[in-house]
Amino acid sequence: MSKILIAGAGGAPSEGVIKSLQQDDKKETIIGMGSEPSDLVLSNASKKLYIPYANTPEYKNALLNILNQEKPDLVHFQNDLEIYHASLMRDEILATGTRLFMPDHEVIDTCVHKYKSYLAFKAAGVPVPSNKMINNVSDLEEAFSTLAGDDGKIWLRASSIGGGGKGAIPTNDFMLAKSWIDHYNGWGDFVAAQMLTPSTITWLSIWHEGELVVAQSRERRAWTHGNRSISGVTGVTKVGVTCENNEATEIAIQSVKAVSKKPHGIFGVDMAYDKSGTPNPTEINISRFFTTVQFFTEAGLNMPKIFKDIALYNEFPTLNKIINPLPNELMWLRGMDTPPKLTTASEIDNEIIFP
Repeated sequence: MSKILIAGAGGAPSEGVIKSLQQDDKKETIIGMGSEPSDLVLSNASKKLYIPYANTPEYKNALLNILNQEKPDLVHFQNDLEIYHASLMRDEILATGTRLFMPDHEVIDTCVHKYKSYLAFKAAGVPVPSNKMINNVSDLEEAFSTLAGDDGKIWLRASSIGGGGKGAIPTNDFMLAKSWIDHYNGWGDFVAAQMLTPSTITWLSIWHEGELVVAQSRERRAWTHGNRSISGVTGVTKVGVTCENNEATEIAIQSVKAVSKKPHGIFGVDMAYDKSGTPNPTEINISRFFTTVQFFTEAGLNMPKIFKDIALYNEFPTLNKIINPLPNELMWLRGMDTPPKLTTASEIDNEIIFP
């Protein structure tokens, strides 16, 4: 029986993958490892292993020790920081006999640094809002004068590795923006951009040696605890809805090919609509599934299964459609300390009594 090691176990992004893999008839052994014991102990993995954070000196030897002791057939990482650092040591990982299914390191480096992604999108002619790297106060002043919309607002966020809308804030207040960057020690890292609308769509895909295997779109209708974030963005979807948007698919494919000549592995293209209704890529979540991947699994598209079947057995899925095979308007609802629910708008209307 094959053995799969999933990093970040206990956290929502990895648990969706673990639960999806455990639904497969092949019943591989799923081991979890993580850096937060209080998260790790909550994991559904059959075995739970502690590992230091990926950006610490201890991480490399700890990971290699785990791989040599456990001898997993495949290891998969579920957060940008660990993906980046594991990618740097991919030769040593492969030398243990453990397989990887991830893009080239250059692709990962481009995608985990948002300004590098922006430059790649722009060079390829993909529609993107104008961005400016903020190295000093003069850059910030120029950003307000050239990027602000009619309401005077710009969008600020960190370019460096990190998800969940790291450091994001929309503001028309120069002094607030300056203080915000000071607070994060973000000069030379923060990027200013033209504002897009709150409407977003995500296109999750698996590629193999340059060929698209499967892709599915979903709109995000709400963020969990978005009203408690200054940006309104938390990186945690509260309501996701399957959808089909041909323009979004075309732009997502262009975005993937902008960062990789031969896409291989997982590419999740996050897009926000501009005022004209055109989807603009804001980032590519590289080599990882998004937090709500269990949504697609419960709806009938088990992407973690497809991923590991290719990596371990060179088995590819048979699908009626490789792009958006799921029905439109399926809804995935999430809340804290309550199981998620797969439903539709009409089912919600039938279940709830409205005055």
